[in-house]
Amino acid sequence: MTVPAPPFDRLDRLDPHELAQALGLVEEIERYLAGLPAPASPPAGPPAPAAGPYGSVRQPWNHGEALPRRSLLDRLARRPARPVEVTVAGHLRLTSRYLAEAGWTQGALWDARGRVCLLGAQTAVLAHGYGTAYTVRRARAQVMEVLHATGRPVPSPDVWNDRPGRRQAEVHALLERARARAHFLGI
Repeated sequence: MTVPAPPFDRLDRLDPHELAQALGLVEEIERYLAGLPAPASPPAGPPAPAAGPYGSVRQPWNHGEALPRRSLLDRLARRPARPVEVTVAGHLRLTSRYLAEAGWTQGALWDARGRVCLLGAQTAVLAHGYGTAYTVRRARAQVMEVLHATGRPVPSPDVWNDRPGRRQAEVHALLERARARAHFLGI
């Protein structure tokens, strides 16, 4: 069942689920997930260390960013906080940072261990209140531009993410190139 799109002057008053429905994000994600193979069981391994290799303490993925805060009016109207405005370049940087903290996976938005794919990381950044669905779409367009410009024509970044042999470092490099391109373009 498709939900009719609300008038654009009401988009800021919708809860995130209604907004995702109205913008067609839910259908896009469901179509993508339907085409994926069943996930394999994750290999058991030791937990990640709390500090980096040089003794520095890890920072949360959104370190240094403003947190979404509900205003008094938001609380009275019982609506979520307005999203923190981020540029497309900022969204791509946060996506890479989220992916680094949560871990990377293929073939699913996220797995039982909390690891995420490229789309899963973008969805998580949006769900945490950073940017809007429009920001995510523009960021995905930048990723597609980089993929096509570097001779990797694919129908979506998710297909590229899920190719056998892909490594997490390649995903981070792609996000960094797309971020640099968006920064150069001022978006």
